[in-house]
Amino acid sequence: MRKLPLAALTAASVAAALVLTGCATGDQALSGGDAGGSAGDQIIIGSADFSESQLIATIYSLALQDAGVEVKEQFNIGSREVYIAALQDGSIDLIPEYSGALLKHFDAESKASTSEDVVAELEETLPEGIEMFEISEAQDKDILAVTEATAEQYDLTTISDLEPVASELILGGPAEWATRVNGVVGLRDVYGLEFKEFVSLDAGGPLTMTALLNGQIQVADVFSTDPALTANNLVALEDDKSLFAAENVVPVISSAKSSDTVEETLDAVSAALTTEALIEMNGKAAEGESLSDIARDWLDSAGL
Repeated sequence: MRKLPLAALTAASVAAALVLTGCATGDQALSGGDAGGSAGDQIIIGSADFSESQLIATIYSLALQDAGVEVKEQFNIGSREVYIAALQDGSIDLIPEYSGALLKHFDAESKASTSEDVVAELEETLPEGIEMFEISEAQDKDILAVTEATAEQYDLTTISDLEPVASELILGGPAEWATRVNGVVGLRDVYGLEFKEFVSLDAGGPLTMTALLNGQIQVADVFSTDPALTANNLVALEDDKSLFAAENVVPVISSAKSSDTVEETLDAVSAALTTEALIEMNGKAAEGESLSDIARDWLDSAGL
């Protein structure tokens, strides 16, 4: 098991565009006396405020319930800045994470890019209190996407190609991107990009996609597992300076709630989860299928 540091960071939660029926908002998830944490062996499972995080959290929840673990779901908490603080104060016990973004959250100066290097750097700064289990081969990376028309107009294939024209273009992404190294800060410092404007939208969700397709923004932060990329013939710009590190899906848990059963269960999920499976499941979610049904079908198909 690997242990990770916790940063006591706070930020206002982004209003979720992909709120699911029955899921609380960030404020609701951390209210009602839950800040003291779960009692006994119960595990409170959290998620970020976008559909894929909620989907993976649902997979964790069902798999743990199948293994006889008592769980409570507190999904749709908010951005990393919010849910890491919740993990620290005991409001939640477990959350699905993405390795590279998590490393950048703790170490803004990290240059690690590959899965192996990211994990190695995480292991170098492991305090007591939080652990991460085995990473999955499944990845979901932030990417900059443009429409085919924009790519052709400005001859764009890489993020570096944006440098001479960024001042003419509007970038859209989640509010927290304005201050993240793997966001506006890194695009400026690593790539030298000064956009005309940054518009706060959602985390790779329908607000961002709609704004891009309608021309309200010209460059968008979206996720590499989003089926809307191919459905809308979008061009994913190559991250030629490796600003966005490997983003392997990984369970992060409070050490106090770690056990052999929990570790073995979640390691089995990680071993079976693939990027292709995430893309397929995200497609089903976009069509309106319930996350619980999607998660159960995947667990059954994976023999879990």
